[in-house]
Amino acid sequence: MRVSRFNEMVVHEFGQAQGRILVRDTVLGELGHRTAEQALADGEDPKLVWFALCREQQVPESRQWGPDQEPRS
Repeated sequence: MRVSRFNEMVVHEFGQAQGRILVRDTVLGELGHRTAEQALADGEDPKLVWFALCREQQVPESRQWGPDQEPRS
């Protein structure tokens, strides 16, 4: 996943304003207690950051794959 796709999925799931706040402020323990913004800046895979953010925000698995993707088996 590219960072641009990560950003699209954040906006789709959380909205522009709320998504920006979550990416900037939500500390993700499974990513070394960094925010999504910090993890991405450190070169973390955007896909890993996306799923960590989804788990932290308790996004149902059926919505974690974005609007055009089905969950993988």
